[in-house]
Parts: sequence; C-alpha cells; structure tokens
Amino acid sequence: MTPSLPFIGLLLGALLIIKHLFALLAPVACQKIFLPFPRSRSWGALLMSLATLWSFFMAATADLGEFSSLRTVILISIVLSALLFWYFVPDFLAVRALGFLLLLLGHALLEVTFLKSGLLPILLSLLAYFWILTAFFFIGMPYLLRNVMSTLSQERHSLLWALLACGGLLYGLLLLLTGGRILLFGICL
Repeated sequence: MTPSLPFIGLLLGALLIIKHLFALLAPVACQKIFLPFPRSRSWGALLMSLATLWSFFMAATADLGEFSSLRTVILISIVLSALLFWYFVPDFLAVRALGFLLLLLGHALLEVTFLKSGLLPILLSLLAYFWILTAFFFIGMPYLLRNVMSTLSQERHSLLWALLACGGLLYGLLLLLTGGRILLFGICL
C-alpha cells in the first residue's frame, strides 16, 4: 500500500523543517554531530545495512519480467556486494551508504509522484532529483561532503550556513503547507 501524496508531503516537510531548524538555531552542535560523520565506520555499517535490506526487499518483490529466473542470483549478489563493499571500501563508507539510500529514496519518491499533477508532485519530484544528483556525488566523490562540511563549519562561512539552513527550512515549510492544504481542504493546484 502506497501512502498518500499529501501525507508524504507533510512528513518530508516536517523532517526538513526539524533538520534545518536545528542547523539554523544550533549550528555548532549540528556541526559537532556531522563533522565526524563521513569517516564513521559505525554510521557506514548501519546505513549500508539499511541500503542493503531495502535493495534486497525491492529485488525480492519487484516484477523482474524476463529476469525473474535470476532473482536468487540477484538477491545473493546484493548481499555479497554489500559485504565486499563494506570490507574493501571502508573509506567514507558512511557517505557512500548515504548516497545509496538517497538513490533509493529518490526512486521511491519518483514512483509515488509518477503521472500526478499539481504543485505537490512537482515539489516532491524536485526534491527526489536533488537527492539523486547528490547521491551521485556522495557515491563517486565522497570526500566532497567532508570538504563542504569543514568549509561551512568555519566562522567566515556562517552566513552561508545560515542561508542554506533557511533555504531548506523554507522548502520544508512549502512542502508542509502544500501537503496540509491538500489533506485538509482537498485543494490541489
């Protein structure tokens, strides 16, 4: 069962607001949490496990068409490749695993908004494409997140940090209001 589009808009809007409000109101605490993230083995193992489970579930339940006879091989390959990736590519594993999760989230969001009209599907699709583009950089060049986080945590870039936090906060508010309007009043633009 797929959740309704307004509910997804409300949920993602609330999560974006909470995350960016925390980044705006407590930048030092936020930076203390996120600066060690790129090289964290524990976060890498956790996020890689989540991405592997999600991929495994998708491959186990998806209609593979003419490749259905290879389902077992695909499922074994998913688990084996995740284990090999965890063992042989330990550098920036958390960032790469976050990239994998962003790809999966982007796919799920695009699937829900497919052939829907209105403002909310457009906003959610833009967010999904942003996540997918970000995921490409996180997987291919994971050191960029470390560099961006260390640059933004410097005192001279505090205005840029605040502007980015405000941008995410406003986008979350837009999602929240659009999803709430549709859910409460049934008004769809």
